[in-house]
Amino acid sequence: MTVSVLTFGCRLNAYESAVMRSAAEAAGHEETVIVNTCAVTEEAERQARQAIRRTAREQPGVDIVVTGCAAAIEPARWARLPGVARVLDNRAKLAHESWGGTEVLGAAARLPDFGSRVRAFVPVQQGCDHRCTFCIIPYGRGPSVSRAIEDVIAEIRALVAAGFREVVLTGVDLTAYGADLAGRTRLGALVRRVLAAVPDLPRLRLSSLDPAEIDAELWRLIGEEERLMPHLHLSLQAGNDMILKRMKRRHSRAAALAVISRARALRPGIGIGADLIAGFPTETEAEFRDTLALVEESGMPFLHVFPFSARPGTPAARMPAVPWPLRRERAGRLRAAGRANAARYLASFVGRTVSVLVESEGSGRTEHYARATLSTAAPAGALFAARVEGCDGTALTAALL
Repeated sequence: MTVSVLTFGCRLNAYESAVMRSAAEAAGHEETVIVNTCAVTEEAERQARQAIRRTAREQPGVDIVVTGCAAAIEPARWARLPGVARVLDNRAKLAHESWGGTEVLGAAARLPDFGSRVRAFVPVQQGCDHRCTFCIIPYGRGPSVSRAIEDVIAEIRALVAAGFREVVLTGVDLTAYGADLAGRTRLGALVRRVLAAVPDLPRLRLSSLDPAEIDAELWRLIGEEERLMPHLHLSLQAGNDMILKRMKRRHSRAAALAVISRARALRPGIGIGADLIAGFPTETEAEFRDTLALVEESGMPFLHVFPFSARPGTPAARMPAVPWPLRRERAGRLRAAGRANAARYLASFVGRTVSVLVESEGSGRTEHYARATLSTAAPAGALFAARVEGCDGTALTAALL
């Protein structure tokens, strides 16, 4: 073994893990395990601690380097775990000197290894200026900081030249992009510039968006730009106005539904996903049913549902808690509604032609981010038109044209 990375959490962490692996390997590290932690839920932290203990037990003598948001918030706690040689905060993990070099990592000159040349993640923004009552991430990532457009374009050009067919723009608070830059550039302007400057990029996708911050130019591009994938993932969290206020979110239930309706009007068939929290403190059954009804009314097919996880130090951790079994039960009801939506959504593609980016010989993703099982083998990275022949409720079956 040389360098391995265990990644927990978001797409931004996935990118940073790839960067760290490339840097550590280039510096000649051996027998090293990097654990990139997440602080969003207690379960994510538990899994990371468990992975560290298992690594120390099964690979005695290996260097364990712990980083990520959980490690940045409570470094001493992670340093005490067995086998941990170093703890790096989120800034240090992306500095070459942390791995034996002298430059800041992540520039186009040194592309991270994503494990395949199919889909790459490009972070354009770090940190968050908002303080949702349930969220600890701003304490691990700091305030919102945007990358220069020219730097983003340079990295994407290099990725396309290396053979990547799809790029996903990521960030902690992606729709806050540009607020700290001269001229207060918005995310829509970044997307427009990227698509114009990198004409050979077949697919551009966006990670999670705050429904309160989607700017006018981004809306226009959603409706007009075919290379911007018809897939939006929204940070909704709840579908009841009182719970949204207690979360300190900046949108209402009606605003969330309006965003979904606008996206579908601009791009018929667009795939809509959302993050939802079940069992937020003080949530009554009636308030929960508002969120469940939002899922059912909107027909959103791609849900990420989390039972509420109290994060020490956040206002929500001090609010009256919903019993844990009830949180899990409500999460299960939301997931069931999401699965029903997904089955109906996928069935609507049967008999239609879609675009499939092949991820492995037998499967890929459509432009809507629906999983597709292919009846004909094709090399990873190939981009084909395919006819949808059926679906099993969770994935399409398709034949390449």
